[in-house]
Amino acid sequence: MQKEFTSFLSHNVAKALAVALVAQLSLCGAAFADDAAKQPLELKLPEPTLKGTPEDLPKDPNVEPIPDKAPIFLVPKGVTNVALNKPVTSSVAPMTGDLKQVTDGRKEATDEDTVEMKKGSQWVQVDLGESVPIYAIAIWHDHRFVQIIKDAVVEVSNDPEFKKDVTILFNNDRENVLGLGAGKDRDYFETLRGKIIDAKGTKARYVRSYSHGSSNGGLNCWEEIEVYGLPAK
Repeated sequence: MQKEFTSFLSHNVAKALAVALVAQLSLCGAAFADDAAKQPLELKLPEPTLKGTPEDLPKDPNVEPIPDKAPIFLVPKGVTNVALNKPVTSSVAPMTGDLKQVTDGRKEATDEDTVEMKKGSQWVQVDLGESVPIYAIAIWHDHRFVQIIKDAVVEVSNDPEFKKDVTILFNNDRENVLGLGAGKDRDYFETLRGKIIDAKGTKARYVRSYSHGSSNGGLNCWEEIEVYGLPAK
C-alpha cells in the first residue's frame, strides 16, 4: 500500500511539474514573440551642446546618472511621431519662441529652438487630433545646459481640460508642488538624448507636460515633444 501511494504521489508531482514547465515555456514563447514584433525606437538626435558637461554635477540617489550611450527602447513596428506639427497650447503665453516649435521636429541646443515661459508651474499640451495608442514620449526641455528639470510631470488624457480620465506616465514631483500627487520617478539631466517615457500603449488624444523651473533657474523651457504611437487606420 505504501509503495502504491508513493508511486501515485511521484506520478502526480511529475505531472504537475510538467504542466508548470509547459506553462512557463508558453509564457517565454509569448514574450519572445512579442519582442520579435517590436523594434528599437530610433530618435533623430540634435547636435550636442558646445558647453560640455560640468564636473561638479550633483550626485544623489534620486538623480539618474548621465548615460554613456543611448538606451534601447522597444516599440511596436509601425509607430511614428504622431505629434509632428500638431497644435500646441500652454498654461501661459511664451516669453520667447512660438508654441508651434514644440512639435516642429527641431530640438537643437540654440535659443532659436527653445520656447521659454515665465517662472512657476507651467505646462504645454499637444493635441494629437485623435485618440491613438501611445508607446513612447520623448521630451527635450532645454539641453542648452546640462541641468535638471524640476517637478517634471507628463500625463495623457482624452479630455482636453485634463479633469477626467487622466493617466500620469512620469512624475518626479516628489513634494507634490504641482498638486497632481507626489511622484516617485527619479530626476534626470537634460542631454541631447532627451527623456524617453514609457507610455505602455495608453490610448489618448492629448499629451500634457509640466515643469517648475530647473536647477539652472526659474524659467520653464521646451524644445520638442515627440509622441510615438500607432495612427488610426
